[in-house]
Amino acid sequence: MRIGLFAVGRLKSGPEKDLAARYFDRFAKAGPAVGLEFSRIAEVAESRASNAETRKREEAAMLAKSLSEGSVLILLDERGKALDSEAFANLLGSYRDQGKRDLTIAIGGADGLDPSLYDRADMTLCLGKMTWPHQIVRTLIAEQLYRAVTILSGHPYHRV
Repeated sequence: MRIGLFAVGRLKSGPEKDLAARYFDRFAKAGPAVGLEFSRIAEVAESRASNAETRKREEAAMLAKSLSEGSVLILLDERGKALDSEAFANLLGSYRDQGKRDLTIAIGGADGLDPSLYDRADMTLCLGKMTWPHQIVRTLIAEQLYRAVTILSGHPYHRV
């Protein structure tokens, strides 16, 4: 199963980008052994519309264009379901075992996600009740993807 990230906003060069890239690279190298492949990061510029609702709608349209037919969509939102790392790994493994070919994890813009996306999403995931900068969210999800692979493969990286 190919896993990609959709992000509103571009990550500038710096330590956050380097750390996220390191975990995405680890995921890309270790994932194929358990049937998970890193496909891509789709970064889109934040909408320049004059109001939040229009910005969210325009950003949602960009996300919709990037999704392949039948792709699993996981939205990141502080109101989503909180999973521990093992449950997240099992979720990915479950989608893989169901024969899903593509999965996209979406990080919305500064205004959040358009309501239409929640109807389309297979899951809304919470990385914590706090609001996080997008640079940190990208690093957190990259690390959790790598951690999921290590859990699914029985690698000792994940310790409880």
